[in-house]
Amino acid sequence: MTELSEKQRDALDDEKFAFPKERKMPIEDASHVRNAVARFNQVEGVSDGERDAAWKRIKAAATKHGVELNESSWRELKSN
Repeated sequence: MTELSEKQRDALDDEKFAFPKERKMPIEDASHVRNAVARFNQVEGVSDGERDAAWKRIKAAATKHGVELNESSWRELKSN
């Protein structure tokens, strides 16, 4: 995965995050989209509604960056 410096992360627009309000899980390229999916269940302090919205953003980013998702919902992800 491409490592983001603090300066690069701070420069990202909110819509480049799965959880923009919290600025959690950048999804600006394919490697970050895959990482967001892998770590999705590790995010704490968000509602199911926020998870639904984040999953929608991840799905859109996955399509944009050519990442194939096997799950149609975040609820299908295995708990870590």
